[in-house]
Amino acid sequence: MTTMMIVKPLHLFQTSNTTAATKTSPFSQSPRSLSKISCVSSPQTPTRLLVDEFNPKIPIEKALTPPSSWYTHPSFLSLELDRVFYKGWQAVGYSEQVKEVGDFFTGRLGNIEYVVCRDDNGELHAFHNVCRHHASLIAFESGKKACFTCPYHGWTYGLDGTLLKATRITGIQNFNVKVCSKFNCSASEILSVNGVDSSLSYLCRQEYIIECNWKVFCDNYLDGGYHVPYAHKGLASGLNLESYSTSVFEKVSIQRCYSGQVDSHEDTDRLGSKALYAFIYPNFMINRYGPWMDTNLVLPLGPRKCQVIFDYFLDPNLKDDKEFIESSLKDSENVQDEDTFLCEAVQKGLESPAYSSGRYAPAIEKAMHHFHCLLHKNLVNE
Repeated sequence: MTTMMIVKPLHLFQTSNTTAATKTSPFSQSPRSLSKISCVSSPQTPTRLLVDEFNPKIPIEKALTPPSSWYTHPSFLSLELDRVFYKGWQAVGYSEQVKEVGDFFTGRLGNIEYVVCRDDNGELHAFHNVCRHHASLIAFESGKKACFTCPYHGWTYGLDGTLLKATRITGIQNFNVKVCSKFNCSASEILSVNGVDSSLSYLCRQEYIIECNWKVFCDNYLDGGYHVPYAHKGLASGLNLESYSTSVFEKVSIQRCYSGQVDSHEDTDRLGSKALYAFIYPNFMINRYGPWMDTNLVLPLGPRKCQVIFDYFLDPNLKDDKEFIESSLKDSENVQDEDTFLCEAVQKGLESPAYSSGRYAPAIEKAMHHFHCLLHKNLVNE
Protein backbone atom coordinates (compact mmCIF):
# COMPACT_ATOMS: atom_id res chain seq x y z
CA MET A 1 0.00 0.00 0.00
CA THR A 2 1.44 3.38 -0.96
CA THR A 3 0.58 6.77 0.47
CA MET A 4 2.13 10.14 -0.19
CA MET A 5 3.94 11.97 2.58
CA ILE A 6 3.55 15.68 3.07
CA VAL A 7 5.60 17.57 5.62
CA LYS A 8 5.69 21.11 6.91
CA PRO A 9 9.14 21.14 8.53
CA LEU A 10 9.24 24.79 9.53
CA HIS A 11 5.89 24.81 11.26
CA LEU A 12 5.77 21.55 13.20
CA PHE A 13 7.69 20.31 16.18
CA GLN A 14 7.36 17.24 18.33
CA THR A 15 6.97 17.37 22.09
CA SER A 16 7.29 14.40 24.39
CA ASN A 17 3.59 13.51 24.14
CA THR A 18 2.18 14.97 20.96
CA THR A 19 2.85 16.67 17.67
CA ALA A 20 1.88 20.32 17.67
CA ALA A 21 1.66 23.02 15.05
CA THR A 22 3.15 26.44 15.54
CA LYS A 23 4.26 29.41 13.48
CA THR A 24 7.53 29.78 15.35
CA SER A 25 10.32 27.34 16.02
CA PRO A 26 10.33 25.81 19.53
CA PHE A 27 13.96 26.87 19.71
CA SER A 28 13.43 30.39 18.39
CA GLN A 29 14.63 31.86 21.68
CA SER A 30 17.74 29.72 21.83
CA PRO A 31 21.09 31.18 20.76
CA ARG A 32 21.93 27.76 19.29
CA SER A 33 18.99 27.65 16.90
CA LEU A 34 18.94 28.89 13.35
CA SER A 35 17.29 32.22 12.86
CA LYS A 36 13.70 32.01 11.74
CA ILE A 37 13.44 32.56 8.00
CA SER A 38 12.61 36.20 7.50
CA CYS A 39 10.68 37.83 4.69
CA VAL A 40 12.95 39.13 1.94
CA SER A 41 10.84 42.11 1.06
CA SER A 42 8.56 44.72 2.56
CA PRO A 43 5.61 46.51 0.94
CA GLN A 44 7.99 49.22 -0.26
CA THR A 45 10.50 46.99 -2.01
CA PRO A 46 10.67 46.42 -5.78
CA THR A 47 9.72 42.76 -5.32
CA ARG A 48 6.43 43.71 -3.70
CA LEU A 49 5.77 46.09 -6.56
CA LEU A 50 6.20 43.15 -8.94
CA VAL A 51 3.62 41.17 -6.97
CA ASP A 52 1.12 44.00 -7.32
CA GLU A 53 1.43 43.98 -11.12
CA PHE A 54 -1.04 41.06 -11.08
CA ASN A 55 -4.59 41.77 -9.94
CA PRO A 56 -6.50 38.62 -8.86
CA LYS A 57 -9.74 40.58 -8.49
CA ILE A 58 -10.10 41.11 -12.23
CA PRO A 59 -12.37 38.44 -13.78
CA ILE A 60 -10.58 35.92 -15.97
CA GLU A 61 -12.35 37.28 -19.05
CA LYS A 62 -10.57 40.62 -18.57
CA ALA A 63 -7.49 39.58 -16.62
CA LEU A 64 -3.87 39.73 -17.68
CA THR A 65 -1.52 36.92 -16.74
CA PRO A 66 1.23 37.67 -14.20
CA PRO A 67 4.06 39.78 -15.63
CA SER A 68 7.16 38.13 -17.03
CA SER A 69 9.12 39.47 -14.05
CA TRP A 70 7.41 36.82 -11.88
CA TYR A 71 9.31 34.24 -13.95
CA THR A 72 12.62 36.03 -14.43
CA HIS A 73 13.43 38.47 -11.60
CA PRO A 74 16.27 37.07 -9.42
CA SER A 75 14.74 38.13 -6.08
CA PHE A 76 11.23 36.90 -6.85
CA LEU A 77 12.14 33.27 -6.18
CA SER A 78 13.35 34.20 -2.68
CA LEU A 79 9.98 35.73 -1.96
CA GLU A 80 8.21 32.63 -3.27
CA LEU A 81 10.30 30.30 -1.15
CA ASP A 82 9.55 32.34 1.95
CA ARG A 83 5.87 33.00 1.34
CA VAL A 84 4.72 29.97 -0.72
CA PHE A 85 6.96 26.97 -0.02
CA TYR A 86 8.22 27.45 3.53
CA LYS A 87 4.78 28.32 4.91
CA GLY A 88 2.82 25.42 3.45
CA TRP A 89 2.73 21.64 3.46
CA GLN A 90 5.07 20.03 0.93
CA ALA A 91 4.98 16.60 -0.67
CA VAL A 92 8.35 14.91 -0.19
CA GLY A 93 7.94 11.23 -1.02
CA TYR A 94 5.91 8.05 -0.64
CA SER A 95 5.57 5.60 2.23
CA GLU A 96 7.43 2.72 0.56
CA GLN A 97 10.63 4.77 0.77
CA VAL A 98 10.56 4.41 4.57
CA LYS A 99 8.47 1.30 5.12
CA GLU A 100 10.83 -0.32 7.67
CA VAL A 101 12.41 0.86 10.91
CA GLY A 102 15.62 2.75 10.17
CA ASP A 103 14.75 3.59 6.57
CA PHE A 104 15.48 7.19 5.60
CA PHE A 105 15.79 9.50 2.63
CA THR A 106 16.99 13.06 2.22
CA GLY A 107 16.02 16.01 0.09
CA ARG A 108 16.30 19.75 -0.40
CA LEU A 109 13.81 22.53 -1.02
CA GLY A 110 15.36 25.96 -1.54
CA ASN A 111 17.94 26.20 1.24
CA ILE A 112 16.17 23.66 3.45
CA GLU A 113 17.96 20.33 3.77
CA TYR A 114 15.72 17.66 5.28
CA VAL A 115 15.73 13.99 6.24
CA VAL A 116 12.67 11.73 6.57
CA CYS A 117 13.01 8.55 8.63
CA ARG A 118 11.09 5.85 10.51
CA ASP A 119 12.12 5.41 14.14
CA ASP A 120 12.32 2.31 16.35
CA ASN A 121 8.63 2.58 17.21
CA GLY A 122 7.60 2.75 13.58
CA GLU A 123 6.83 6.47 13.75
CA LEU A 124 7.68 8.75 10.84
CA HIS A 125 9.66 11.95 11.34
CA ALA A 126 10.98 14.76 9.19
CA PHE A 127 13.90 16.84 10.44
CA HIS A 128 16.15 19.59 9.22
CA ASN A 129 19.22 17.67 8.08
CA VAL A 130 21.68 19.93 9.92
CA CYS A 131 23.85 19.13 12.93
CA ARG A 132 23.26 21.43 15.92
CA HIS A 133 27.00 21.61 16.53
CA HIS A 134 28.68 23.21 13.48
CA ALA A 135 25.97 22.87 10.80
CA SER A 136 27.26 19.88 8.82
CA LEU A 137 24.76 17.77 6.94
CA ILE A 138 24.17 14.53 8.84
CA ALA A 139 22.38 12.17 6.45
CA PHE A 140 23.08 11.65 2.76
CA GLU A 141 20.98 10.21 -0.07
CA SER A 142 18.89 7.28 1.30
CA GLY A 143 19.38 4.03 3.15
CA LYS A 144 18.93 2.37 6.52
CA LYS A 145 20.50 3.40 9.84
CA ALA A 146 20.13 2.73 13.55
CA CYS A 147 21.11 6.34 14.29
CA PHE A 148 22.56 9.38 12.53
CA THR A 149 26.18 10.33 13.25
CA CYS A 150 27.55 13.63 12.03
CA PRO A 151 30.60 12.99 9.81
CA TYR A 152 32.25 16.21 11.04
CA HIS A 153 32.63 15.79 14.83
CA GLY A 154 30.72 12.62 15.63
CA TRP A 155 27.62 14.06 17.30
CA THR A 156 25.00 11.32 17.20
CA TYR A 157 21.21 11.55 16.98
CA GLY A 158 18.50 8.93 17.38
CA LEU A 159 15.92 8.26 14.70
CA ASP A 160 13.48 10.35 16.77
CA GLY A 161 15.87 13.30 16.54
CA THR A 162 17.15 13.09 20.13
CA LEU A 163 20.81 13.98 20.69
CA LEU A 164 22.41 10.75 21.94
CA LYS A 165 26.06 11.76 22.09
CA ALA A 166 28.02 15.01 21.91
CA THR A 167 31.76 14.26 21.73
CA ARG A 168 34.56 16.05 23.61
CA ILE A 169 32.47 18.77 25.23
CA THR A 170 34.12 18.65 28.67
CA GLY A 171 34.06 22.14 30.20
CA ILE A 172 31.24 23.44 28.04
CA GLN A 173 28.82 25.75 29.85
CA ASN A 174 25.16 26.66 29.30
CA PHE A 175 24.66 23.49 27.29
CA ASN A 176 21.09 22.18 27.08
CA VAL A 177 20.80 18.71 25.55
CA LYS A 178 17.08 19.19 24.85
CA VAL A 179 17.76 22.39 22.92
CA CYS A 180 20.35 20.60 20.80
CA SER A 181 18.11 17.66 20.01
CA LYS A 182 15.89 17.23 16.98
CA PHE A 183 18.79 18.03 14.59
CA ASN A 184 17.42 21.52 14.12
CA CYS A 185 13.85 20.79 15.32
CA SER A 186 10.57 19.67 13.73
CA ALA A 187 8.64 16.48 12.99
CA SER A 188 6.36 15.16 10.27
CA GLU A 189 2.95 13.71 9.75
CA ILE A 190 1.58 11.62 6.91
CA LEU A 191 -1.48 13.05 5.25
CA SER A 192 -3.67 11.05 2.97
CA VAL A 193 -4.04 12.75 -0.40
CA ASN A 194 -7.39 12.59 -2.13
CA GLY A 195 -7.27 10.78 -5.43
CA VAL A 196 -4.31 8.51 -4.66
CA ASP A 197 -5.21 4.84 -5.03
CA SER A 198 -3.26 3.11 -2.29
CA SER A 199 -3.72 -0.29 -3.97
CA LEU A 200 -1.21 0.65 -6.69
CA SER A 201 2.40 -0.45 -6.43
CA TYR A 202 5.42 1.80 -6.80
CA LEU A 203 7.36 1.12 -9.99
CA CYS A 204 10.10 3.65 -10.70
CA ARG A 205 11.27 7.26 -10.68
CA GLN A 206 12.42 9.63 -13.44
CA GLU A 207 13.97 13.03 -12.80
CA TYR A 208 14.27 15.93 -15.23
CA ILE A 209 16.13 19.25 -15.09
CA ILE A 210 14.29 21.86 -17.15
CA GLU A 211 15.64 25.29 -18.04
CA CYS A 212 12.56 27.22 -16.98
CA ASN A 213 11.00 28.83 -13.93
CA TRP A 214 9.05 26.32 -11.85
CA LYS A 215 5.79 28.18 -12.51
CA VAL A 216 6.18 27.73 -16.28
CA PHE A 217 5.89 23.97 -15.78
CA CYS A 218 2.83 24.46 -13.55
CA ASP A 219 1.22 26.84 -16.05
CA ASN A 220 1.73 24.29 -18.82
CA TYR A 221 0.07 21.62 -16.69
CA LEU A 222 -2.87 23.89 -15.86
CA ASP A 223 -3.92 25.16 -19.30
CA GLY A 224 -6.92 22.83 -19.50
CA GLY A 225 -5.45 20.70 -22.28
CA TYR A 226 -5.13 23.80 -24.50
CA HIS A 227 -1.71 22.77 -25.81
CA VAL A 228 -2.40 19.03 -26.16
CA PRO A 229 -3.64 18.91 -29.79
CA TYR A 230 -0.77 21.13 -30.95
CA ALA A 231 2.17 19.78 -28.93
CA HIS A 232 1.16 16.20 -28.01
CA LYS A 233 -0.32 14.74 -31.16
CA GLY A 234 0.32 11.17 -30.03
CA LEU A 235 -1.39 11.74 -26.68
CA ALA A 236 -4.22 13.73 -28.29
CA SER A 237 -5.07 10.80 -30.55
CA GLY A 238 -5.98 8.74 -27.48
CA LEU A 239 -8.13 11.41 -25.77
CA ASN A 240 -11.55 12.90 -26.43
CA LEU A 241 -10.52 16.51 -25.94
CA GLU A 242 -14.11 17.71 -26.32
CA SER A 243 -14.82 16.03 -22.98
CA TYR A 244 -12.08 17.98 -21.16
CA SER A 245 -13.38 19.65 -17.99
CA THR A 246 -11.85 21.58 -15.08
CA SER A 247 -13.06 21.86 -11.47
CA VAL A 248 -11.48 24.33 -9.04
CA PHE A 249 -11.45 23.90 -5.26
CA GLU A 250 -9.75 25.82 -2.45
CA LYS A 251 -6.17 24.74 -3.16
CA VAL A 252 -6.77 21.96 -5.66
CA SER A 253 -7.81 21.89 -9.30
CA ILE A 254 -8.91 18.76 -11.13
CA GLN A 255 -8.91 18.30 -14.90
CA ARG A 256 -10.76 15.33 -16.42
CA CYS A 257 -10.83 13.89 -19.91
CA TYR A 258 -12.32 10.73 -21.41
CA SER A 259 -10.48 8.38 -23.73
CA GLY A 260 -10.94 8.73 -27.46
CA GLN A 261 -10.87 4.94 -27.89
CA VAL A 262 -14.33 3.37 -28.03
CA ASP A 263 -13.03 -0.11 -27.18
CA SER A 264 -10.58 1.03 -24.48
CA HIS A 265 -9.81 -1.58 -21.83
CA GLU A 266 -9.01 -0.10 -18.42
CA ASP A 267 -6.60 -2.85 -17.46
CA THR A 268 -4.55 -3.11 -20.64
CA ASP A 269 -4.57 0.36 -22.25
CA ARG A 270 -2.16 2.93 -20.89
CA LEU A 271 -4.79 5.71 -20.86
CA GLY A 272 -7.78 3.56 -19.98
CA SER A 273 -11.30 4.96 -20.33
CA LYS A 274 -10.57 8.31 -18.68
CA ALA A 275 -7.77 10.45 -17.29
CA LEU A 276 -7.70 12.63 -14.18
CA TYR A 277 -5.09 15.34 -13.55
CA ALA A 278 -5.08 16.82 -10.04
CA PHE A 279 -2.95 19.83 -9.09
CA ILE A 280 -2.28 20.36 -5.38
CA TYR A 281 -1.01 23.88 -4.78
CA PRO A 282 1.72 24.93 -5.06
CA ASN A 283 3.82 22.31 -6.89
CA PHE A 284 2.45 18.76 -6.75
CA MET A 285 0.50 16.88 -9.43
CA ILE A 286 -1.28 13.52 -9.51
CA ASN A 287 -2.08 11.90 -12.85
CA ARG A 288 -4.42 8.90 -12.82
CA TYR A 289 -5.15 7.03 -16.03
CA GLY A 290 -5.95 3.42 -16.81
CA PRO A 291 -3.89 1.12 -14.60
CA TRP A 292 -1.31 3.89 -14.06
CA MET A 293 -0.72 6.74 -11.70
CA ASP A 294 2.22 9.10 -11.77
CA THR A 295 3.01 12.02 -9.53
CA ASN A 296 5.01 15.11 -10.48
CA LEU A 297 6.87 17.21 -7.93
CA VAL A 298 8.29 20.50 -9.25
CA LEU A 299 11.18 22.00 -7.28
CA PRO A 300 12.65 25.44 -8.03
CA LEU A 301 16.42 25.40 -8.56
CA GLY A 302 16.72 29.06 -9.57
CA PRO A 303 14.79 31.78 -11.39
CA ARG A 304 15.08 29.90 -14.69
CA LYS A 305 15.67 26.28 -13.69
CA CYS A 306 13.59 23.60 -11.98
CA GLN A 307 13.68 19.89 -11.22
CA VAL A 308 10.65 17.72 -11.97
CA ILE A 309 10.43 14.36 -10.20
CA PHE A 310 8.13 11.73 -11.71
CA ASP A 311 7.16 8.72 -9.56
CA TYR A 312 5.25 5.95 -11.36
CA PHE A 313 2.73 3.58 -9.79
CA LEU A 314 0.96 0.65 -11.46
CA ASP A 315 -1.76 -1.91 -10.90
CA PRO A 316 0.16 -4.76 -9.20
CA ASN A 317 -1.39 -7.28 -11.59
CA LEU A 318 0.65 -5.74 -14.42
CA LYS A 319 4.03 -5.42 -12.72
CA ASP A 320 5.38 -8.47 -14.59
CA ASP A 321 4.23 -7.29 -18.03
CA LYS A 322 7.57 -5.86 -19.09
CA GLU A 323 6.52 -5.09 -22.65
CA PHE A 324 3.50 -3.09 -21.51
CA ILE A 325 5.53 -1.23 -18.89
CA GLU A 326 8.35 -0.38 -21.29
CA SER A 327 5.93 0.85 -23.95
CA SER A 328 3.93 2.95 -21.46
CA LEU A 329 7.00 4.56 -19.91
CA LYS A 330 8.33 5.37 -23.37
CA ASP A 331 5.05 7.10 -24.25
CA SER A 332 5.22 9.06 -21.01
CA GLU A 333 8.81 10.09 -21.68
CA ASN A 334 7.87 11.30 -25.16
CA VAL A 335 5.17 13.53 -23.66
CA GLN A 336 7.62 14.89 -21.10
CA ASP A 337 10.19 15.64 -23.81
CA GLU A 338 7.52 17.58 -25.69
CA ASP A 339 6.60 19.51 -22.54
CA THR A 340 10.26 20.26 -21.83
CA PHE A 341 10.62 21.79 -25.28
CA LEU A 342 7.52 23.94 -24.70
CA CYS A 343 8.54 25.10 -21.23
CA GLU A 344 12.07 26.05 -22.22
CA ALA A 345 10.76 27.93 -25.24
CA VAL A 346 8.29 29.83 -23.04
CA GLN A 347 11.06 30.76 -20.59
CA LYS A 348 13.10 32.27 -23.40
CA GLY A 349 10.07 34.22 -24.53
CA LEU A 350 9.41 35.49 -21.01
CA GLU A 351 12.93 36.91 -20.94
CA SER A 352 12.37 38.84 -24.17
CA PRO A 353 11.68 42.59 -23.88
CA ALA A 354 8.89 42.03 -26.40
CA TYR A 355 6.70 40.28 -23.79
CA SER A 356 5.20 41.61 -20.57
CA SER A 357 1.85 39.93 -19.80
CA GLY A 358 -0.51 37.65 -21.70
CA ARG A 359 -4.21 36.76 -21.58
CA TYR A 360 -6.24 33.77 -20.42
CA ALA A 361 -8.56 31.63 -22.50
CA PRO A 362 -11.48 31.90 -20.01
CA ALA A 363 -13.26 28.68 -20.91
CA ILE A 364 -10.26 26.40 -20.43
CA GLU A 365 -7.52 28.14 -18.41
CA LYS A 366 -9.47 28.48 -15.16
CA ALA A 367 -7.03 26.27 -13.25
CA MET A 368 -4.07 28.40 -14.33
CA HIS A 369 -5.83 31.60 -13.24
CA HIS A 370 -6.68 29.93 -9.91
CA PHE A 371 -3.00 29.04 -9.43
CA HIS A 372 -1.91 32.63 -10.08
CA CYS A 373 -4.51 34.00 -7.66
CA LEU A 374 -3.33 31.63 -4.91
CA LEU A 375 0.26 32.70 -5.53
CA HIS A 376 -0.69 36.37 -5.27
CA LYS A 377 -2.54 35.72 -2.00
CA ASN A 378 0.53 34.07 -0.47
CA LEU A 379 2.97 36.63 -1.83
CA VAL A 380 1.16 39.65 -0.37
CA ASN A 381 0.75 38.10 3.09
CA GLU A 382 3.48 38.97 5.57
